[in-house]
Amino acid sequence: MSHTTPRRVLVHPDPNTLAAATAARLITRLIDLQSVQAPVHLVLTGGTIGIQLLAEVAKNPAAGAVDWSEVHFWWGDERFLPAGDPDRNETQAREALLDSLAARFEPLHLHPMPPLDPAQGVSTPDEAAARYREELAAYAHPGLATPRFDVLLLGMGPDGHIASLFPGKAEINARDISAVGVENSPKPPPERVSLSLEVIQQARAVWVVAAGQEKAEALAAALSHAPLDQIPAAGAAGTEETLWLVDLAAAGLPGE
Repeated sequence: MSHTTPRRVLVHPDPNTLAAATAARLITRLIDLQSVQAPVHLVLTGGTIGIQLLAEVAKNPAAGAVDWSEVHFWWGDERFLPAGDPDRNETQAREALLDSLAARFEPLHLHPMPPLDPAQGVSTPDEAAARYREELAAYAHPGLATPRFDVLLLGMGPDGHIASLFPGKAEINARDISAVGVENSPKPPPERVSLSLEVIQQARAVWVVAAGQEKAEALAAALSHAPLDQIPAAGAAGTEETLWLVDLAAAGLPGE
C-alpha cells in the first residue's frame, strides 16, 4: 500500500512532557471526532511511554469531556500471557486508565487480544490471533477486515520494531490478514499477538510515541525510509495523518 501522507515530527523536551502533551492531544482529537461521528475506534499501545500516556489521560481534567461510552478500545499488540498477568498491555492499560473509566464506557467496547487460556481453546499465539481477527471482523468498516481506526497509537523499540513486528521476522510481510501470531520474539516474552502492518496502514491517524536516546538511531532510520525488514517503524503511516511524537533524546538532540 502506498502512502502520500506527510509525516510530522513533534519534539518535546522530556518524556514526562511528551506523555502529558500527547494525552492532551489525544483527548482533543477524541472530542473533535465525537462532534461529527460515533463511535470512535482507538488502538492502544503498551511500553513505558504508552502506559504513561494513558495515565496522563486519566489525570487530565479535559478527559471528562470525552463520551467514553462511544469509544471502542483495541490493541496494536499483546504479550501472549494469561489474563491479568502484570506484563500484559491490557493489564497495564486497565490500571493506568481503563479501570478509572469503568463506570463511563460500555464493557463490550473493550476489545483486548485473547490471553493464554487453554480451557477456552487459546493455547498458541496463532489461535489468539484467529480469535482477534474474528473480533475485528465483527466491527469491520465496509471494504475492510477491521474497524476504521481513527487513532492508532504505537511505540517503537530501539531495534525499530512497532507493535510486535520485529526486524527480520516474517510477520512484517503478512498480507491479507488483520492479526498475526508471533513466536520467538527477540524481546521477551517470546510469544505475542500483533496487528499486521497492512492493517496499521489502514488507520486514519497513526501516532508513533518514542522517548529516550536509545531510540534515536532507529528513529532516524525510520524517517529516512529504511527497508521494512530492517526497521519496521519505517512503515508506520496513516491514511490521513502520521505523527511522530518524540522527546529530545529520541530525536538525537541535546537537552536544554
